[in-house]
Amino acid sequence: MNTIFRKSMLSVAGLAFAGGVFAGPIAAHAATPVDAKPVAVAVQAPKPQGEQSHISLNDEQTANVKAIIAATKKAGLPERAAVISIATSLQESKLENLGHLGDRNDHDSLGLFQQRPSSGWGTPEQITDPEYSTTAFLKGLKQVDGWQDMALTDAAQTVQVSAYPDAYAQWEQQAADLVGQYWNS
Repeated sequence: MNTIFRKSMLSVAGLAFAGGVFAGPIAAHAATPVDAKPVAVAVQAPKPQGEQSHISLNDEQTANVKAIIAATKKAGLPERAAVISIATSLQESKLENLGHLGDRNDHDSLGLFQQRPSSGWGTPEQITDPEYSTTAFLKGLKQVDGWQDMALTDAAQTVQVSAYPDAYAQWEQQAADLVGQYWNS
């Protein structure tokens, strides 16, 4: 078995070497010089589902967008995770870091993601910290098999378990635009 495996690996290595020997010099000695300008590669984002909503953001909301993006990068996750996080926060709090709302409060929901201390998301102080609440949301998102390829509303709903599971979809375009605007800033 070892002999067969070794011969197979040597065959693959030989093909790779031969390909490099023959293709390498041909490409290196091409008659026409190659213009080596960098090329932008567009990443095709999933098409947002349904009718889209949009709100104008104030400075606090913009700072929360940046905090969500920073926490996403710190967690080593891609832009898609930031889009899902921002769309979720747009639905849950309009990107406002909400404290206790008294009679208008949904149970004991707090912060950007309306997370509940009684459901194990953290203490009120933790949940109202944008980095902590985003990290908690992302931890839940990473536990969803295939979240990268899911519709945004399905990924968000799996983490949030909302009474309005389809509501997240309406914020996808604005969330994607915000991530596009602030990811590299």
